[in-house]
Amino acid sequence: MLRDLAYLFFPIYCAACDSPLHRNEKVMCTSCRHELPLGNFHNVNAKKIEKVFYGRIKIEKVTSLLIYQKDGIVQNLIHNLKYRGRQEIGKELGKWLGDEMLESTQYIGVNAVIPVPLHKKRLRERGYNQVEKFGIEIAKKLDTKYIDSVLKKKSYNNKQSKREKQARWTNTAETFEIENQSLLENKHILLVDDIITTGATIEACVRVLKSIPGIKISVASMAITE
Repeated sequence: MLRDLAYLFFPIYCAACDSPLHRNEKVMCTSCRHELPLGNFHNVNAKKIEKVFYGRIKIEKVTSLLIYQKDGIVQNLIHNLKYRGRQEIGKELGKWLGDEMLESTQYIGVNAVIPVPLHKKRLRERGYNQVEKFGIEIAKKLDTKYIDSVLKKKSYNNKQSKREKQARWTNTAETFEIENQSLLENKHILLVDDIITTGATIEACVRVLKSIPGIKISVASMAITE
C-alpha cells in the first residue's frame, strides 16, 4: 500500500520516452525495450563493428549493445544518462551487455574493465562519469575488476558532439596518459565507452594503453553510430 502511494505521488519515468513506468517496469517501459535497435555485434555482426578500427589499431574483440541513430530512442537514452543524471541507464545497459558477453564466452579471459575517462574538470561539472556504472556492471558479470585509476585524460576539450570528423581526430590526439601502469601489465583489459562514432577517442586511448607491457585490449560500448 505504501509503495503504491509513493508511486502515485512520485512516479518514475521511462529513461527513453519519459512516460510513467508501471510498477513492474524498471528504467525503461516495455514498449521502448522492444524498440531498442540491438546490434548483436558480439555474435553474427562482429565484422560490422571491427571494421571501424581495421588497419588503425590492434584490438582483440570489440562489441556494442545498441545502434545509435540521430533523433532515435538511443540518443534520448544517452542524453538522459549524460545530462539528466539518469545513471541507472548505464547500470541497466551494463547488466544487459554483460549477460550477452558472458553468454558468448569470448570475453571470459578479461582481467579488468576500465572506462574511457573524463577530464577532472568535466567530472566536477557533471558529477559522474557516465560510463562508470556501465563498466562496473560488466565487470561484475565477467567476474573481474573495475579499475579507473590507470587511464587519465590530461586535457580539457570542448564538447565534441558538434565537431566535424576531422576535428574530432585532431582534438583527441595525445590527450590521455597512464598512471599506476603495473595494475594492467600482462592483462587483457576491456575498455568501455558510451558511444563509438569515428572511433577516434578509443584509438587515442588504445595507443596510450599499448605502452603498458604485455597488455591486450578489447572494447565494449553502449552504442555505435550507423
